[in-house]
Amino acid sequence: MSLRAATPADFAFIRGLAGHPDYAPFITDEDETALAAYLTDPEARLYIWDENGTAAGFALYCEIGHPTGRVELRRLALARTGGGRGLAFVTALTDHAFGPLNAARVWLDASGENTRAAKVYDQAGYRLEGTLRAHWWRPALGRSVDLLLYGILRDEWQARRG
Repeated sequence: MSLRAATPADFAFIRGLAGHPDYAPFITDEDETALAAYLTDPEARLYIWDENGTAAGFALYCEIGHPTGRVELRRLALARTGGGRGLAFVTALTDHAFGPLNAARVWLDASGENTRAAKVYDQAGYRLEGTLRAHWWRPALGRSVDLLLYGILRDEWQARRG
């Protein structure tokens, strides 16, 4: 499994995952124009998680090159979950942020109702840094949910790598 740069040919896959009924409450779907903008934005990277030549997930990094060294892992999803795939995916994404993207800190947010994601982020070494109560409007649910903020610092990541 590896990360590769997304192309416009991947947009249907990305939108299919983001719009899947299981993910719609947790992931924002963006149209092709918005996705294309990430491909040319020097502060963003849109990747496909490739599993033996097949798209198995996607991830969007933002804030690359920020003066603080922070990198946001803005969006991520797997086509198939279970069996430790989520932890392996988040670990690989975190390694990529601290490696090639040279992050000093990686942060992300998640729906307060996405307990599976919260468990994976905790297992990957992220710390819950705050909760924005009833903050995030989710059209798929027709209501606002809590937004959980997670982060991991480079020294914490390095300590986990042993």
